[in-house]
Order: sequence, then C-alpha cells, then structure tokens
Amino acid sequence: MTKVLLGIDTSNYRTSLCLAREDGQIVAEAKRLLRVKEGKRGLQQSEAVFQHVMNLPELSEQMKLIDYEIVAVCVSEKPRPVDQSYMPVFKVGEGLAKSLSAYLRIPCYLTTHQEGHIAAGEYTADKRPSGDTFLAVHLSGGTSEILVCRRQRAGYEIEKIGGTADLHAGQLVDRIGVALGLPFPAGPALEELARQAAGDFRVPSSVEGLSFSFSGPEASLLRAVEKNVAPAEIARATEQCVANTLEKALRAAVEAGWSKEILIVGGVAANQYIRERLIKRLEHPAVRAKLFFSDPVYSGDNAYGVAMLGWAKHKNTNNESK
Repeated sequence: MTKVLLGIDTSNYRTSLCLAREDGQIVAEAKRLLRVKEGKRGLQQSEAVFQHVMNLPELSEQMKLIDYEIVAVCVSEKPRPVDQSYMPVFKVGEGLAKSLSAYLRIPCYLTTHQEGHIAAGEYTADKRPSGDTFLAVHLSGGTSEILVCRRQRAGYEIEKIGGTADLHAGQLVDRIGVALGLPFPAGPALEELARQAAGDFRVPSSVEGLSFSFSGPEASLLRAVEKNVAPAEIARATEQCVANTLEKALRAAVEAGWSKEILIVGGVAANQYIRERLIKRLEHPAVRAKLFFSDPVYSGDNAYGVAMLGWAKHKNTNNESK
C-alpha cells in the first residue's frame, strides 16, 4: 500500500483533507467551502464549527482512507505560530486528528494554518526561494502580514515585521464584493468583474513603512458604490488598491535590508491582476526583488501544506530517535 501522510485544515472558510506522499505527490484530497448566506460577509465561529463537524465525515469517506497506509496525521491547531493565537474552528480538525492518531496508533503532529499556507506556497510554486531566510506575505480574509521566514528542519521560524493595522486584504475584497452583489467569498467573482474595467477609477492607498491600512480605501470604495460608479471600475480599483499597497510596503521592506526573495500566499494571492502588477513593479531593475507565488489552486485554504509539514516533522522525529 502507498505510504501517505494525512493533512487536516479546518479554517474560517474551508474544510480540507489531503493525503500526500513523502515526495510531495498528492494521492487524494477533498475540500469544501463553508456556506455563507447571500448578502452576508462571513460566518460566526459557532456556525463555522458546525459546518466543519458536518463536512468532515463526508469528506473523509470521499478520501477512501482505507486504501492507503497512513503513517501519521498532521493538523493546523491554530491560526499562527504565536502565543495567544486561537480560533475555535481549528479545534474541530485537531479533535479528528488526535482521534485518528489514537485509533490507528500513528503519530499526530501539530502545526499552524499560516505555516501550512507557506509550505503550500513553497511546494507548488514554479520555483521556491533559494535562501533559507526569505520574506512571506500572507494575504487572506483573516490575515495580511509581512513575515520573515526561516526554514527549520520541521517547519518555519516566523517573525512578523509588518502588516495591516485594521482590515485584511481579503476582508476588503469580500466587503466590496458583497456590496456589489457578488457571492461570498467574493475574490473570484470580483476578479472576473474587474476584467471588464477600463481602469479609470482609483482610490488612494494608505501605507506607512511596513504597515498599511484598508479602512480608508474601504470607505472610498463603498462611497463609489453608493454613487453608482460602474461595478467593474470599483472591482478593478479594489484590486489596484491592494496591489499598490503591497508594492509600497514591500519596497520599504527591501529598502530596509530584508530579503529580496518574497513568497506571496493566501487566497488574495490567487488574483492574477495583483500578481502581474507586483511582478512588474517589484522585479523591476530599480527594486530587484524576486517574487514567488503558489499554484492558484493552493493559494486559498488547503491541507496540502499541512501534510507536507507533517512529513517534515515525521522525518525529523524519526531521525532524532535513531
């Protein structure tokens, strides 16, 4: 039987399971977006927990776990690898992982949602950062942070050096998208709508060093909705604002002497306009940064990165026991 490691991630937006081989090949995966009622901008934790509890048995059945030799399970236990980081949704996946560990008599390894995003980015990017220390930008509905990442044998050492002072990039996209009548999460629909824009309407960005704010741009964009500015123009202005904000903050990071190798992960990083604009502006000879992006399929919440971190932890544990 094929030896695999099971990754589990139960985030604010998606229930995700992944079986991966040691070489990184995915042999099975199942994931499902959590349902949000039309017109709403997110879920309460209690509702998200309930949906994970209902999703996991069905997704587990789809995975056909008995067809593989599961050597260990790894799960994201909390949002970030810092003290006081906690969110109830992750306890659903952690409970399943620990139960499987007990029943199957296999190791259970714990990691974080943020580390899973970074690992998924590294494993699915066309090319990964060459140095063991690099910058990572985590952009999602719950996180917008600039991080210094140092590879370890069983994960990452992460230091936050910048990020949002209020709204996250994904929140901005979702709030404007919902205001425009788009489904939640609004990223894919907003990107599609923005392709129809001429790009004549813009809103200013708010950046100070490595810190930035999206509350001002949100207010400007919502006023544009009220004034009946063309929806496509508002969608493109939202994308442009996120891209411009990141460009300024990352230029400041490079100028401050941080690594010029930058991995960008999280659901917002799947947006093609934002990717292309950042590459054009930050890989310019005047800046000389090198950008890395995960496969768009794995930019959003997923269990693949969690599974690969599990393999790293499993190999490290086995080496230490020899």
